[in-house]
Amino acid sequence: MNTLRKIALALVIIGAVNWGLIGLFRFDLVAAIFGGQTAGLSRLIYTLVGLSGLICLSYFFDRETVEDDENFTSPVLDERSAVRPNYGTEFAEDPDLDLAFNPSRDAYENKEEE
Repeated sequence: MNTLRKIALALVIIGAVNWGLIGLFRFDLVAAIFGGQTAGLSRLIYTLVGLSGLICLSYFFDRETVEDDENFTSPVLDERSAVRPNYGTEFAEDPDLDLAFNPSRDAYENKEEE
């Protein structure tokens, strides 16, 4: 399935370049190469580009990681980490924020020691 997706992506890129040429220069590259817009081969290319666009829609809903690069880690969370995310750090201990936001606590504790 990976090869089909690569072919579909290549055809979508070809279609995007062709539409860019049409929009900027009014030049249809596929029609120029294959004998006009109504030629059978041109219509086949247009159809394949359209089907490839539909296949590439699945990229929006894909949760797979990149399999070719071993050092790549997917930003997509799996089901276990999505349920219980880990907010802990290993840098240092957590500061006592209660003392920072409630300075009267320090005075209260000092009063108890006397």
